[in-house]
Amino acid sequence: MGSDKQSGSPRPLLGTLKIGRVRTILTHTYPYPHEHSRHIMTAVIIACLFFISSDNMHTLIHKLDNNIKWWSMYVCLIGFFYFFSSPFLGRTIQPSYSNFNRWYVAWICFASLYHLPSFQSMGVDMRMNLSLFLTIYFSSVLFIIAFHIIFIGLWYIGLVARMAGPRPGIWTILQNCTVISIACCVFYSHCGNRAVHKSKSFGSSSDPNLLAFLENENGSTWISNFLRMNQLKDQICSSWFAPVGSASDYPLLAKWVIYGELVCSGSCAGPSDEISPLYSLWATFVGLYIANFVVERSTGWALTHPSTDLEDEKLKRHMKPDFLDMVPWYSGTSADLFKTAFDLMVSVTLFVGRFDMRMMQAAMKGPANDTHNSDLLYDYFNEKEDLWFDFVADTGDGGNSSYTVARLLAQPSIRTIIGGSMHTLPRGNLLLIGGDLAYPNPSSFTYERRFFRPFEYALQPPPWYRAEHIALDKPELPPGVSKMSEYDGPQCFIIPGNHDWFDGLHTFMRYICHKSWLGGWFLPQKKSYFAMQLPKGWWIFGLDLSLHGDVDVYQFKFFADLCRNKVGENDSVIVVTHEPNWLLDWYWKETTGKNVSHLIQEYLNGRCKLRMAGDLHHFMRHSATQSEKPNFVQHLLVNGCGGAFLHPTHVFRNFDKFSGTTYECKAAYPSYDESSGIALGNILKFRKKNWQFDTIGGFIYFILVFSMFPQCNLVHILNEETWSGRLKSFTSTIWSALLYIFEHSYVSSVGSLTLLMASYSFVPSKLSRRKRAIIGGLHVLTHLTAALLLMLLLELGIEICIRNHLLATSGYHTLYEWYRSMESEHFPDPTGLRARLEQWTLGLYPACIKYLMSAFDVPEVMAVTRINICKNGMMSLSRSVLIILLITAHRKLQIFHKVSY
Repeated sequence: MGSDKQSGSPRPLLGTLKIGRVRTILTHTYPYPHEHSRHIMTAVIIACLFFISSDNMHTLIHKLDNNIKWWSMYVCLIGFFYFFSSPFLGRTIQPSYSNFNRWYVAWICFASLYHLPSFQSMGVDMRMNLSLFLTIYFSSVLFIIAFHIIFIGLWYIGLVARMAGPRPGIWTILQNCTVISIACCVFYSHCGNRAVHKSKSFGSSSDPNLLAFLENENGSTWISNFLRMNQLKDQICSSWFAPVGSASDYPLLAKWVIYGELVCSGSCAGPSDEISPLYSLWATFVGLYIANFVVERSTGWALTHPSTDLEDEKLKRHMKPDFLDMVPWYSGTSADLFKTAFDLMVSVTLFVGRFDMRMMQAAMKGPANDTHNSDLLYDYFNEKEDLWFDFVADTGDGGNSSYTVARLLAQPSIRTIIGGSMHTLPRGNLLLIGGDLAYPNPSSFTYERRFFRPFEYALQPPPWYRAEHIALDKPELPPGVSKMSEYDGPQCFIIPGNHDWFDGLHTFMRYICHKSWLGGWFLPQKKSYFAMQLPKGWWIFGLDLSLHGDVDVYQFKFFADLCRNKVGENDSVIVVTHEPNWLLDWYWKETTGKNVSHLIQEYLNGRCKLRMAGDLHHFMRHSATQSEKPNFVQHLLVNGCGGAFLHPTHVFRNFDKFSGTTYECKAAYPSYDESSGIALGNILKFRKKNWQFDTIGGFIYFILVFSMFPQCNLVHILNEETWSGRLKSFTSTIWSALLYIFEHSYVSSVGSLTLLMASYSFVPSKLSRRKRAIIGGLHVLTHLTAALLLMLLLELGIEICIRNHLLATSGYHTLYEWYRSMESEHFPDPTGLRARLEQWTLGLYPACIKYLMSAFDVPEVMAVTRINICKNGMMSLSRSVLIILLITAHRKLQIFHKVSY
């Protein structure tokens, strides 16, 4: 009875205790939720919309027609911002380059917006918001970081509960500071800094003609009621957000209080006793943050609240398999890509033709006529009744795609529909991999993280396996197995591809030929090429083509002897190579793999039933048509779908002949029509997937027009009276700039010539040199014209703003000087707090704010610098200003390049 009671008593407790709560109690870290940040941000957005609609809707309606040109400029700016930032909108804080670009472009967009006058005509002064935002933001960051330092100290000495964890992430702090700063800026824009507001009548400040039009006789239309929300806004500002008490009520804090705007407008005898509503709002938000943090971290709140779904998602991300993402081929920022180019040059000049690993393997395999050599010939599969094998190639990109393929290969069976009926396909006893194991270069890092790791997650190796173990005497049979014919687990054989040869096959030999396990697949292979005798007269020849695209003479001799002495007259052979030269030779109009062709035609002589290859990242199967002529290969198969990026199939639509035999395409993935549609979709989707390419494009465009900055004589375009005249003048300016580049510019000319050489090399070599030169020249001319067009549009936009007195009005520090004048007028400092801060920070307080605002106001800096250069020449600028100007111009062209692309 007692034992029954004891065993049964915990059941109600365990039944009501959720697993999320158990996990929260047992873990030493506490997933701190920050839902309050989202709620505050939502409230800030709603408040901003309310203030704008209540305070400025009548102004917007009244002046909409007068501001149509400025609203057009807003549309252009927002369009530029969207086209450039759209690849980053769905990304998180990683990678850092994406995050930097997103915020940098937003920075420039807002800096451009505040110079245009329509927001000011609506009653919204963007300058105050931007300058005040920086001040409040950095004040909030410093204050909250100081609080967390104190909290960590209390946590360290044990005065704070240790179960909760000591601190949040730095991005959480920055997020909360951003929310606080935006809320304060929205409040100041519409309520000001006065503690007590005089009631304002909407009717007295509005256009009577407008009101007469909007109101009916009873004055009760929905529009008039909506416009009267201005009165509600005044009540909210003066009542809901008014500070509690005055400075005299808080004597200990009075000297640290930022006073509100003096109600008496300078006629007061002494300092005002009113607390700044802006300071009160900021202190309230900071106090709520601190209170929320302390209460949740110190009172055991986490023990009574299970983690949210968002935290479960974060936990899943932490449990993500540790393999690399796909290779960013067009990033221009990957060190691996530069290393790949260097390794390729070294391999072509050093290894190929001078040192060939295949020659060393041939020298080490024993007598040249020994076709029973166990290092190259594996005949134990012949003893099986039947055999299933899988073939895959080009696993090199790694990440989720390679893991998905590996996971499918690891399944005990796969059910699929073939010919309208369901079939069960068992896992292959043998896995063949056709090369290009890891991109972009063969190194220990890429092999482990892009190749071995996905396969290990898909099918775990034996428990006794150690990753660092080197197999000196293969095959190292598992315990309890005396010979290979007794082993019934999955095995794997691999041939190298061109990417595996970039280091002279060094990494391939170390990881494939001197290791025993690829995940749960056994690796008995000893050399880079091999022959396998399968049941019922079938053979597999795995060839190593190196970077030549062909077998060497020693390898050729081994397979030729095998064909003469071992392969029966009625046997069937599967030839596995890395490159499908039947497709590549047809496309490039070349002839490669002569030794392979000679081996198949002269020695196999019709016994080659199937050729398999990878390299092209798609699936295509061609079969020989019935003909009286004998064919050397019955089926041609390309399967490079091992997880790498996708290659098109529609470019091989017209392939139908190889070695005098006619072939018919039986299957293709993607289909020809799908492949053509995907290729057309790249026009818009390329930059979505390859957003790092803007670095390369921006740099190229900047070099092409480097000598054309700035354009000081654009007045003639603006002075034209008709749009046709302006377009003609703009076109002639582009033509003049193009001639100037080729006649006088050294940097731009060299850049154009380098781009021409690169464009020429990328044109398919199957074309004649004349056609390649014409296509390459037109390509370069198009890019050069686009770069000049974007540069002149940028310069013309700055010129328009200068002529309308929107830019270059006060110098480099316009925003800071304006803010200081507003600060002295609306934010009095009777206690001299700002002077003390300047003294305590050794002058960093005003200097940092000054240069941050200057860096924020990129259009103003560009306009002032442009005027100085046009008046005094380029040498009049300091090096620092010149560097900033060049970087800014490069970033601008980078943005415009992505839009034009």
